[in-house]
Amino acid sequence: MILPHFSVALFALSVLRVGALDTFISAVYEHAVILPNRTETAVSKGEALLLMNKNIDVLEKAIKLAARRGAQIIVTPEDGIYGWDFTRETIYPYLEDIPDPEVNWIPCRDPKRFGYNPVQERLSCLAKDNSIYVMANIGDKKSCNTSDPQCPPDGHYQYNTNVVFDSQGRLVARYHKYNLFEPEIQFDFPKDSETVTFDTPFGKFGIFTCFDIFSYDPAVLVVDEFQVDSVLFPTAWYNTLPLLSAVPFHSAWARAMRVNLLAANTHNTSMHMTGSGIYSPEGVMVYHYDMETESGQLLLSELKSRPRSGPTYPVTVDWSAYAKSVMPPSSKQSDFMGRIYFDEFTFIELKKNTGEYTVCQKTLCCHLTYKMSEKRRDEVYVLGVFDGLHTVEGQYYLQICTLLKCQTTDPSTCGEPVGSAFTKFEEFSLSGTFGTSYVFPQIILSGSQLAPERHYEVLRDGRLKSRNGVPLPVLVMALYGRVFEKDPPRLGQGPWKLQ
Repeated sequence: MILPHFSVALFALSVLRVGALDTFISAVYEHAVILPNRTETAVSKGEALLLMNKNIDVLEKAIKLAARRGAQIIVTPEDGIYGWDFTRETIYPYLEDIPDPEVNWIPCRDPKRFGYNPVQERLSCLAKDNSIYVMANIGDKKSCNTSDPQCPPDGHYQYNTNVVFDSQGRLVARYHKYNLFEPEIQFDFPKDSETVTFDTPFGKFGIFTCFDIFSYDPAVLVVDEFQVDSVLFPTAWYNTLPLLSAVPFHSAWARAMRVNLLAANTHNTSMHMTGSGIYSPEGVMVYHYDMETESGQLLLSELKSRPRSGPTYPVTVDWSAYAKSVMPPSSKQSDFMGRIYFDEFTFIELKKNTGEYTVCQKTLCCHLTYKMSEKRRDEVYVLGVFDGLHTVEGQYYLQICTLLKCQTTDPSTCGEPVGSAFTKFEEFSLSGTFGTSYVFPQIILSGSQLAPERHYEVLRDGRLKSRNGVPLPVLVMALYGRVFEKDPPRLGQGPWKLQ
């Protein structure tokens, strides 16, 4: 029976053989968070716990159902237990003191060992009683004193924190979010970055939170240097079209980083928060995007425990190889400027139903060849390029090549959000002279759906290319590059966590 609070999506599920560790069943839950009535004034610890237990009641049903379906690990969203919009003072009743996992603690069996921690106790028992790894996002508090020059005036640090309990209920991981978004005034920045990993019978896992995925430390670091097989990723992601929608960006990140990614988003349509999924290096296993309802969604899929050892593990891509070999075609057509999320792109319009274009900005040149089924008069498409430092709500260096539909036939609307497209592309090849190896390819179709991977491929020479000749109603196609060495010392804020 499907529980009334949420539905279930399944993909590539099979019954695991006893003792088989080459694959595992993963689960993520997109949670429609029950929010507090007020966050501008403090509540008692009892009132805070009552609200948190209401959310954990919903999470409990998802955890139990996932376990019955064979899941060995489940990820729940950022802010999924108490919500957002707090001040430093009003979040405090919701916080618990979370010890270092090295203490070897099972809260379900020894709940008073580190004081009164009812949330950790309940999460531990849910993991233990259902024999499943449980990842949740909660708040941690740590006392400090005047001998610490960075100690806040109220005498304690407060951290946005992920915890993982293993199938015995043991606390095996604790991660303090390193890259906070500016409005997260309720939390402190950790003094030092934390690269958190933990081992399981079905692979090595890393953890980070929301805007962390956009940084080198810890997101790239945990994959490249610590060689994790899978990443647990709770988020409260505000979808920002055309280039920063959750599912396209997260699936592109997993593919480019060649790692499993279990992404659990909060669900709040009024804040454009939706989009969760389970992604492998080879492609999308299952995803959920729903701006029509207010219900939660449980996703399950089977993943390879150690994808690097498999014969289908993707090859390394040289993202600039093809584009650097292409001579820019001569064109009398002039380019024009436009903005995407405050960044000033250089655009060139696609005037015909087939063509070849190159557009450049600074050191980045983007090259496109394409063939449309027909060139419609009521839809305008452009090829765009951006090579520069993004400076609004955070500072981080981008190199982007994108093909996108303009909102109207007025070129000034190019870069504005668009929901539908009727123009179909039978062939396309997009590439760029990138100065980074961290490029995330994505294709979004009409209705904000992902393009099926059987219809396109990423070649070793850096081309995002069509295959099978199936006409696709493209909204956005992008190669989204991050040049980490040109970032400021710390990102510290970002566009997706809306508080």
